[in-house]
Amino acid sequence: VLARPAPGGGTRLIGYVTPADGPVDPARLREALRERLPDHLVPAVVVAVDHWPLTGNGKLHRAALPEPEESPTTLGRAPATPQEEIIAGLFAEILEREHVGADDDFFALGGHSLLATRLASRIRTVLDVRLSVRDVFEAGTVAALARRIRGAEAAPVPLRPRPRPDTLPLSPAQQRLWFLQQLHGIGADYTIPFAARLTGPLDIPALRAALTDVAVRHESLRTVFPATDGQPRQHIVAPEELPPLLAVAESSGRDGELQSFTEEMAATSFDVERDVPLRARLLRLAPDQHVIVLVVHHIAADQWSARPLLTDLGTAYAARCAGRAPDWAPLPVQYADYTLWSREILGSDDGSPLSGGVLAAQLDHWRERLHGLPAELALPTDHPRPPAPSHRGGFVRFTVPAGVHTGMRALARTESASLFMVAHAALAALLARTGPGRDIVIGTPVAGRHDTALDHLVGFFVNNLVLRTDLSGDPSFRDLLRRVRETDLAAYAHADVPFEHLVDALAPPRSLARHPLFQVMLAYENRQAGEIGLPGLTTTTVPARGRSAKFDLTFTLAERDGTDGIEGVLEYAEDLFEPATAQALADRLVRLLTEAVTDPATPLHRLEILAPAERAALLGNPEDTAVPHADASATLPGLFAARAAAHPQAPALAGPTPPAGPRP
Repeated sequence: VLARPAPGGGTRLIGYVTPADGPVDPARLREALRERLPDHLVPAVVVAVDHWPLTGNGKLHRAALPEPEESPTTLGRAPATPQEEIIAGLFAEILEREHVGADDDFFALGGHSLLATRLASRIRTVLDVRLSVRDVFEAGTVAALARRIRGAEAAPVPLRPRPRPDTLPLSPAQQRLWFLQQLHGIGADYTIPFAARLTGPLDIPALRAALTDVAVRHESLRTVFPATDGQPRQHIVAPEELPPLLAVAESSGRDGELQSFTEEMAATSFDVERDVPLRARLLRLAPDQHVIVLVVHHIAADQWSARPLLTDLGTAYAARCAGRAPDWAPLPVQYADYTLWSREILGSDDGSPLSGGVLAAQLDHWRERLHGLPAELALPTDHPRPPAPSHRGGFVRFTVPAGVHTGMRALARTESASLFMVAHAALAALLARTGPGRDIVIGTPVAGRHDTALDHLVGFFVNNLVLRTDLSGDPSFRDLLRRVRETDLAAYAHADVPFEHLVDALAPPRSLARHPLFQVMLAYENRQAGEIGLPGLTTTTVPARGRSAKFDLTFTLAERDGTDGIEGVLEYAEDLFEPATAQALADRLVRLLTEAVTDPATPLHRLEILAPAERAALLGNPEDTAVPHADASATLPGLFAARAAAHPQAPALAGPTPPAGPRP
């Protein structure tokens, strides 16, 4: 063990080891040392060397021992919550790194005891939580520290495999989707498509077998939801009863075939009572050119399921190409175990709203926070809201430039906030500027995977949070961001209450015309959720998106790697908005973000949201300023009376009821 200079100043202990028999796992060795040594004596990094370098007289040549390779950030999993993102930002700040992933280890990145002390202090200050230096040593990674902080607030019932009852209930989120299908009929509103072009020699039988392997591994992908006496239940299809999951089609060579193929598959529908929620279709363009579209119903998966699903598909395909079954470690739990566990911690066995259990206090928070919530965010729409939505949707794409992305990151770090919080503040400011008032309500999805047993499981864990933002007093953007930060952190600290139970508890005015509690959604993806990748093939992602809309507006922002900008998609309800209106909203959001990060001290009303051409069109010809000479003695009541006398039948008031004319 040697003391050597550390990144960020000071020194750190580096341990060196040579293998006695077989390879050495430095991380596991460091964990073993942590159990036997005081924290300050545990090496920050353990380096495995093939042999000891020696001097000419046979002594250890300490200077020849290699410096540890600086670990890159873990691109495999980005921070999943604002709390994780803030902790990752503090890692990056103290270790002087640009990016840190959720699974990056503080000490593997160059941390040491002095820096760990600084980190613990910064986390205590920024998040207002209790955290010791020992916690930093024992947890180590961003995700583990976030879990430790969360675990200090409540000790949940352990998640482990549970005995299966005769009737397996649905999770609250699944139950809501099931009832929506009963209400609206079978459709493609809740499907998740993935598409890729595959170049190279494709083994179709191996791909077909791999899809079955993945469905066997993840019970959620072979679960249907029949009803008994009107009550849905989970029925897990036996592996030998699985239907074929892959269909193959030959290319016709016609123009637009690829786009039609992906759009048709993205719009595929499932009958959740009868259909296994996974299917795939392959289009053969040439012997070594194929396009695959994989579609999963939301009742079985969420966007965070993409990585384990597609990773397992690649592993299974490689194994089947080699003529064997995949040799993967068994999953610690299945989705059915999660369903039973969630009902246990909710304090209810029948799925009724919270009546006890460890989450009752969280529900009290939401009752107080959302008291007096507006029933609807009164957005200016192109068309009146229909009594029942068609759920037809369109989308427009937009880009937040790299420079603005960098500015967002800098502002977030300065304010100990997350990039999501910056985006949330900007969207709230934009919506307030369009006219709904100063009480802005936005929904956002959270991963809902609070236990490490769920990290590699495909399932529907996502929960929707209701973020209520106060924009009164015309604050600066920086002050608004501080308000948003407090709102979002409080929301994430009370994120265990299922959205469905929240709606039942708050009992807002119900209407088929609108989504309850919020109508605008903001989703922020730190990196791409996952891509199809099959060994031995070159894969290129193909855009695949359905034409449905779950909310009035859904803004989805996805970070590119590094600081190369943010890709945005605005999904809009065609019942309410025209494409040009949606594009204008997206452009205004980018413009507002640009202004806000350039000068965060600017009051909200002074942030420019209109393009020069748009402003000119609204103002008219600036040179045409002549107006008729007005009578200086005229008063407003007098002008109104004169107008009423001249046009007694003309409308004087406009509203939801027939227009009213002047009355004597």
